[in-house]
Amino acid sequence: MKSTFLAWLLLWITPLMLKAQNNWENIQIPMRDGKNLIADLYLPNKTDTFPVVLIQTPYGKFFFRERGLPLGIGDNLVESPYAFVVLDWRCRFASLGACNPDASNGEDGYDAVEWIANQPWSNGKIGTLGPSALGNVQYATAREQPPHLVCAIPEVASPQFNYQQYLPGGVLKAEYLSTLKLLFPGSGFDLVIANPHYNLIWQIAENSTMYPADIQIPMLLIGGWFDHNTLDNLTMIDTLSRTSDPVVRDKHKILIGPWVHGGSGQAVIGSTIQGELEFPNAEGWNAVMSRKFLDYYLRNVDNGWDIHKRYIYYQMGDEEWRESTYWPPFETTFRDYYISDESALRTALPEIQSTYLYRYDPEDPSPTIGGKTLSFNLDQGPYDQRAVEARKDNVIFSTESLVNDLPVQGRIGVHLYVSSDRPDTDIAVRLTDVYPDGRSIQLSESILRMRFRYGFTVRDTAFMNPGDVYPISIYFDDLAHTFLPNHQLRIIITSSNYPHYNRNMNTGKEMYPGHNPDTLLNALIATNQIWFGPDYPSRIQVPISNFATAVNENDQFESGITVFPNPAWDFIRIGSDPALEKVSIYDLQGRQRKAYTGYSLNKLSLSELENGLYFLVASDKQGRVFNTKFILSR
Repeated sequence: MKSTFLAWLLLWITPLMLKAQNNWENIQIPMRDGKNLIADLYLPNKTDTFPVVLIQTPYGKFFFRERGLPLGIGDNLVESPYAFVVLDWRCRFASLGACNPDASNGEDGYDAVEWIANQPWSNGKIGTLGPSALGNVQYATAREQPPHLVCAIPEVASPQFNYQQYLPGGVLKAEYLSTLKLLFPGSGFDLVIANPHYNLIWQIAENSTMYPADIQIPMLLIGGWFDHNTLDNLTMIDTLSRTSDPVVRDKHKILIGPWVHGGSGQAVIGSTIQGELEFPNAEGWNAVMSRKFLDYYLRNVDNGWDIHKRYIYYQMGDEEWRESTYWPPFETTFRDYYISDESALRTALPEIQSTYLYRYDPEDPSPTIGGKTLSFNLDQGPYDQRAVEARKDNVIFSTESLVNDLPVQGRIGVHLYVSSDRPDTDIAVRLTDVYPDGRSIQLSESILRMRFRYGFTVRDTAFMNPGDVYPISIYFDDLAHTFLPNHQLRIIITSSNYPHYNRNMNTGKEMYPGHNPDTLLNALIATNQIWFGPDYPSRIQVPISNFATAVNENDQFESGITVFPNPAWDFIRIGSDPALEKVSIYDLQGRQRKAYTGYSLNKLSLSELENGLYFLVASDKQGRVFNTKFILSR
């Protein structure tokens, strides 16, 4: 068996080594404690000097030899304007021999940056890049403020170790914590289970890992709507823009695509396939925008990066990229959809008062199917929930089939009135987009442990009295998604989502006996009820864009015109059957930016407009009005 494995390994790795042997060389980078970290150096040629992209990885630098370099470079290193240094973390893989319990990743990053800057193949400008743990280490490196670090691109990463990251709604993300312990053994994750209430330990952890004032370089954050760091990423960009070094506060930007975290399955940041959906309009945008960011700061290329707005985001459903200076991007209004009879979500408060009842058995929990997971044993991203809905341990509420677009931007809130026959239970909610063919594709999920309905400290803890009705609020992560005509918005309410979240035993006793993330001890079946009606207005609140809604729902607008090229560079042409008389261009805030009359050439100059999404409204001599959208991207 051993010889068979070695033969297989040799067969697998030999082509890899032959393919890459001329592309990289092994180097040693000295650290301040006298030890060396091991890295791979990729040089486009042996004669020039280059700006350098530093990648610090805990997962093995050899993966980049197999998969190719990022930014769309792959194996085409000769054409790269950058040199790359891919460094194994201390105590990991090739740097295993450099272990030192007193060392820190941030200081190691500082030493690596400054050593690289003084090499004959470096021009002294260094940027950093990488997802997840490779992103977190960029924050730690930037915090140390190495003089030659120019910019950073942390992807699906946030440096803050915070309570809601591990215990959202007071419920342990069991598979998430278990996966992190597997990847980073000995990192103290047992402290999470040992501190299920928000306390001084959490305060210290959060304060010590949130340090925007120490960031003195521009950052491009990259996130995904299906990533578990969505809320943390948005919090981070907001905090950086307000409290990082004043010189760079207006230089930070965030790119959010229809992407998962990655690490399991075929979906990664920038791939077309995400779960059971495809997003070809977003494919590779992370690489394109990262390259543009690095070209601007490391190569001084005047490519218009500075005029991109702070938030560059993908509006799912409409399948297009948009930009905004703030988030949510529009002045939004909240539309209430009330839980009503016939399992409906309606805009009118129901006149009758009643309840929906379901049973939750911890021994047979509602299964996790996709979502914002991390475990290698679970799917990530948007998956059909019909198998969940077919069970009897849930209640489901849907809008009618939509007549017009429902453009959502921001956090959807779920406000419920609930009761139970047990002292504690969980309320778990899933948000789905129901397609005309019946697929119920999950967009987000959230949860609340009822003992934490007033807060997460020990003093906040309050158990339930059987039969009493309690108001609660649960929020999904931020989202940019347009529910299209003939689709439905749906919420699924259960009391579990397993193994994503820990199972509530419904006893009101210790939550994690033996510090085990998934222990059932004398578990009880709970009968839970969702109340609705005039006295119990259970509802969801949906943030809807005023301007986009007005454009999409106004009956005077008609289709029938096309804009090309789209995305546009410095002009657009309009294709239309009728002869147009007037054309106006509006930005995302609904402001008219350009107006044309006597239009005849079907070509409009865009030289005075900045990059972003625009609405074009045109009219013909008969007074008919047409509209479409286009992206300006130079």
